[in-house]
Amino acid sequence: MVREVSESCVDGLLTEMVACYCNRFYANKPELAARRIEAIGYQVGHQLSERYTMERPRFTDHLEAIKFICKDFWSELFKKQIDNLKTNHRGTFVLQDNKFRWLARMSVDPSTDNVSSVDNNSAPPAESKAAQAMSMHLYFPCGIIRGALSNLGIPCAVSADISNLPACAYFSISFSLSHSLEKSF
Repeated sequence: MVREVSESCVDGLLTEMVACYCNRFYANKPELAARRIEAIGYQVGHQLSERYTMERPRFTDHLEAIKFICKDFWSELFKKQIDNLKTNHRGTFVLQDNKFRWLARMSVDPSTDNVSSVDNNSAPPAESKAAQAMSMHLYFPCGIIRGALSNLGIPCAVSADISNLPACAYFSISFSLSHSLEKSF
């Protein structure tokens, strides 16, 4: 029996998690909120990767692991594969998702942005606040990707770019090619 969680529940959980870390726990320290949200994503990705690769043979190279993330892992999470994968063959991969589900239904309340910008001329414009809110939501999937790859033996750095919203989200993965996938036991 396949166990699944409703997509609306995941959307709600992600939204509330980001809101709590950004507005309550670390209201004055967005960089700490971002690190904590990414750390939670890392744990989730690590555990999901463990579950999804349980009955698979170990990956022999980095490209196999990245293809697994783009096809199987992404399909389990988002019910679709990555739309585009690019690499420079030196340890950097860019995953492109043209309709990233976790940002598709996202909106920012313009009334809160306009109030602060009217009262204070130095306040950031509504567009930058909206972009900042969107970027906080991307730390979680970046953590998921980093955790999954770490579990597959690839320590890496993952970042996201949403400059083309709402068209797509780009996830950039960087790691050292000198690192071997063999784990020591």
